[in-house]
Amino acid sequence: MAHVPQTFFDALAVRTWCGLALRALGRAREEIDAINVYPVADGDTGTNLYLTAESAAAAVEAVFEGHDAHGSGKPTLADAARAMAHGALIGARGNSGTILAQLLRGMAQVLAADGETAHTDGEGLRLALRHAADSARQAVAHPVEGTVLTVASAAADAAEAAEGDCGTVARAAYDGARTALAATPGQLAVLERAGVVDAGGRGLVAVLGALVETFTGEAPRAVPVVSGTFPKAGSTEVSAAASEAATTSSDECADAPGTGGPAFEVIYLLEADDTAVARLRERLDGLGDSLVVVGGDGLWNVHVHVDDAGAAVEAGIEAGRPYRIRITHFALGDVHTTGAERQPRERAQRAVVAVVPGEGLAGLYTEAGATTVLARPGEPPASGELVEAVRRAHAREVVLLPNDADLRHTAAAAAEQARAEGIRVALIPTRSAVQGIAALAVHEPERRFDEDVVQMTSAAGATRYAEVTVAERQSWTMAGICQAGDVLGLIDGDVAVIGSDVTVTAETVLDRMLSAGGELVTLVLGDEAPETVADHLETRVRESYLAVDTVVYRGGRQGAVLLIGVE
Repeated sequence: MAHVPQTFFDALAVRTWCGLALRALGRAREEIDAINVYPVADGDTGTNLYLTAESAAAAVEAVFEGHDAHGSGKPTLADAARAMAHGALIGARGNSGTILAQLLRGMAQVLAADGETAHTDGEGLRLALRHAADSARQAVAHPVEGTVLTVASAAADAAEAAEGDCGTVARAAYDGARTALAATPGQLAVLERAGVVDAGGRGLVAVLGALVETFTGEAPRAVPVVSGTFPKAGSTEVSAAASEAATTSSDECADAPGTGGPAFEVIYLLEADDTAVARLRERLDGLGDSLVVVGGDGLWNVHVHVDDAGAAVEAGIEAGRPYRIRITHFALGDVHTTGAERQPRERAQRAVVAVVPGEGLAGLYTEAGATTVLARPGEPPASGELVEAVRRAHAREVVLLPNDADLRHTAAAAAEQARAEGIRVALIPTRSAVQGIAALAVHEPERRFDEDVVQMTSAAGATRYAEVTVAERQSWTMAGICQAGDVLGLIDGDVAVIGSDVTVTAETVLDRMLSAGGELVTLVLGDEAPETVADHLETRVRESYLAVDTVVYRGGRQGAVLLIGVE
């Protein structure tokens, strides 16, 4: 879709760039996956870059939507740049995505340095690209040339030599990156053997091409991914070459390629201070390779390849609070460092994929057999993350539970993409995790798919849901005007009660819900819930509502103080 070229780098330019970068990576994803031979030929670099960019773009969109909702006009450059960086950080996938997140963070640090500045020019863009390349290199424990780091540095060098507006600087950076990318096979033997350029670098060139399009309105020409007379990218010849070349691959974080390699990739977000992270870097560097730690201001994204995954997670626990922990066994991927293709495991007939708001509920859903996607407060999963979960479930039929009304469109997009891949997906529009619990309780994989979906949908629909939360700001609600710090009781998504005490408000909400009848009350306690609230509500139900049972779960950091379900 054509757009009006941006003259300066402002909030709208950030938004446009993120959208165009996401589209460019979407078009190039399969091609990039196909040439992914370094650090590990697991065929996911393009996908990881796309998911990282999708998270960045979603965060920027959320900032614009927030300003529109409050009538405060357009966000500042600092607002948009910080959102882009934060979104990329929390959504970063794999080694390539983690480095892209640091590149965007480095740019944001320059773009947001003066929070009052409405826009910046070519000089500001030059500085941002330079800081991005330098900070990404510093985030990698052992940088290797011929990787995305080399391409980023070349882009920054070319930008520094350019004079002119943002369009001129962006085009210079793109041309410099493109030239550096073409030279990567001569810098890494594994790339030369496979006859391909570096996959991560190819992804960065796509992102910089989107930057050129943002400021000129013109998309740069296509980028070749093979050299000489090598096979066409994406062909079986390239895939075979990638597998063979992977026997000596290592990582963008390794000193030099070597045979074999650690068995696990470990990634997690970490809440910790700078001093603890410095110690963590030293410890993880001793445990394995491919170490990249990006972030700052108390939130970090940690990526490392190790043989002892448990030790890597324990190191994170000692440093702070790790979450969104992902552990991948390379031997279970499509291709391992030996280049041997795995034996595909048999698909299950049916699976349930559910979005859950807290670690406690994630454990509960997992015990019930569901594949979970954790959604932290203010950080909803992107459609790519839901598609990845559907793939991970590895079933012919999948029931998808978004458990959030705001995820309706995201879940629908994920379902459509999964269907295009040949997976039968049924989306049950659950609007709360308690509705998902009700649906999961009646799930029977042995039933016909349609019958199972009908029963689960019926159970979810018969469950009224509520939540008790604390207002963050003054706002107008269906129950009147609330002030920051007020306790809000929401029933079926609308504010029904405004109070000052969590327990009293929760009791009022529960009474209103049970006035229409019910047989089972489900309480999901957040970390901030008072210790006595569950006992108080259980006693209230037992004494006032005959034949109504109560079950209590611990949800962890789920955003709401309390979730309530009545069925």
